[in-house]
Amino acid sequence: MAKSARTNAEEQFAKIRLREKEALKEREAAERIRSEKVDRLRALRLAKEAADRDAAQLAASQKTAKAAARIKKSAG
Repeated sequence: MAKSARTNAEEQFAKIRLREKEALKEREAAERIRSEKVDRLRALRLAKEAADRDAAQLAASQKTAKAAARIKKSAG
């Protein structure tokens, strides 16, 4: 028994919908991976900036301490 044109169209439509759902899942997975990567890189950048800021503050305080020691030494 031959399939009707409507049955063929419905089957084809169902296949297309299935492919669209699969493509959507793939896009969502790719976006999630990209978002996780961006979040990871942002966290690394922020950690590096904080470490650089701490190192700069330490260097500045050491420089100030050395200058104060020289002044105290020359005055004393």
